[in-house]
Amino acid sequence: MWLLNLLKKLKWKIRGEVSTDELIKRGLKVGGKFSRQQGCIIDESHCWLISIGDRVTLAPRVHILAHDASTKIHLNYTKIGRVTIGDNVFIGADSTILPNVIIGNNVIIGAGSIVTKDIPENSLAIGNPARVVGKTEEYVKKNEIEMENRPVFDGSYTLRNPNLSVEQKEEMIKDLETGIGYVE
Repeated sequence: MWLLNLLKKLKWKIRGEVSTDELIKRGLKVGGKFSRQQGCIIDESHCWLISIGDRVTLAPRVHILAHDASTKIHLNYTKIGRVTIGDNVFIGADSTILPNVIIGNNVIIGAGSIVTKDIPENSLAIGNPARVVGKTEEYVKKNEIEMENRPVFDGSYTLRNPNLSVEQKEEMIKDLETGIGYVE
């Protein structure tokens, strides 16, 4: 067990990232079922100003910042602000959350978004700067309907399956020739 913990710490260090456990020790607040994908940066210098709710996923390379050093050279002070992320939130790959932002419950932030202002609950937000373009419920319903006519794959078609076969990969490639699909 101690060896596994040591290897995890080493992995984080090699990536140049601070582990979630270390950030929590420094004051980061994180709810249950939190998923932080590879390459995510959570502001280590002000992590106690960040609160993340239950069932939150940070896709690869998400940045959450509680400080903005753009004023440091001229004022000798850095701006700081709290960041609060509600429950049931997905933040897409390569998105950045800036200081003094509240993201409500049941929110989806699209990939590549820059969140500069509060995002209300039950919203779908995208862009730079991120803006609300719809309701989470509408987005989910649209995809539920689309799933009826598109390929749907179970978890055996992912790397979670140690026996994922070449045939499964080829089947997925073929089935996705005409557009999007879904995987468990």
